[in-house]
Parts: sequence; structure tokens; C-alpha cells
Amino acid sequence: MAQPLTADEPRPLPPALDAMTLLVAAVIVHDLDTNRVVLLQRGPNAKFAQGMWDLPVGKNQPAEPVTDTAVRELREETGLTVDAHTLELAHVIHGARGVEAPNGFLTVVFAAHTWTGELLNAEPTKHAQVSWIDTTAIPENFVPTTRSALTGYLSHGARVSLDGWQDQASTASWRGTCG
Repeated sequence: MAQPLTADEPRPLPPALDAMTLLVAAVIVHDLDTNRVVLLQRGPNAKFAQGMWDLPVGKNQPAEPVTDTAVRELREETGLTVDAHTLELAHVIHGARGVEAPNGFLTVVFAAHTWTGELLNAEPTKHAQVSWIDTTAIPENFVPTTRSALTGYLSHGARVSLDGWQDQASTASWRGTCG
């Protein structure tokens, strides 16, 4: 139970809901031995990008660390389980707007090289198929934002992508480190 505020403690501010950015996690499951990745094809009932290929991806829940979002979404969509501590940061996508994100979205893309379980289409009402795909045969019909993350990861290229921003400089992708 929360303790009441004392007179000298600042009152919490109301949430800035009008400025909220949707937090999303995606996972590139990469079998290094066979050079294949797990991809899903969105089904006819998907909220967006029906028929397009994508990474396992989903929205963050309140009070959930983004690494837990990645683990949960991967398991819910593919039946595969990964340990959050083994996830590697692969890419970040910052979109100006999205289907369920009028104020933008931030997708944190992780790579996983170890997992347990057998690949299956665990959400057949959302996905037409879930498959291991050779990295040299990535389908053309792919959600553009996650395609940029996957190609950046596979080529050891860009680590940050911006999508839908107006000025030309902010639509570029960056490679490098901060600090």
C-alpha cells in the first residue's frame, strides 16, 4: 500500500498522455549455425500490414521492462522462449506515428541466438505463418520499419532508424555509439 505524501514531498504530476510514445519490442531470433531467422507473415486479421512479413513484435505493457516485453511477445507469437539476460540490443526504430501510436512509437529490437521450444504459429488468428527463413532469402513484402532493423543487424550497419519524420536529416539511419 502506498504511503501518503508528507507536506514537504512534491506531488506527482499527472501523466502526459497526449505526448505518450508507444513502446514496442521486437526480436530477431538468429540461428547462427544455419544462418536463418524467425519471421512471421501477418494474416488477414492483423491490425496492420496484412500479408506482409515481420519480426515477432509487440507492445509493452504497463510496468513491464522492455526485455520482458520481447520475451513475452516472442513466446506468445512463436512458442519460442528466450532468457531476457541473453538478449542483445540490435536496433532502435523511432517512428513519428503508427497505427495505434498517433504520438509515435519506439521499437527496441533485440537479437537472440539461443532459445528453447519448437517454432509454431501460436497466434493463427493474427499470423498466416511463422517460419525459419534463410537470411539470403528475406521476403520483399516486409514491414519497412522492421526490415530496416533486420537488414541493419544482418549487415552490421545502421543501429538506429527514424521513420516518418518531416525533415530530411531525421529520416536517415545511424550507425555508431554514443558516449
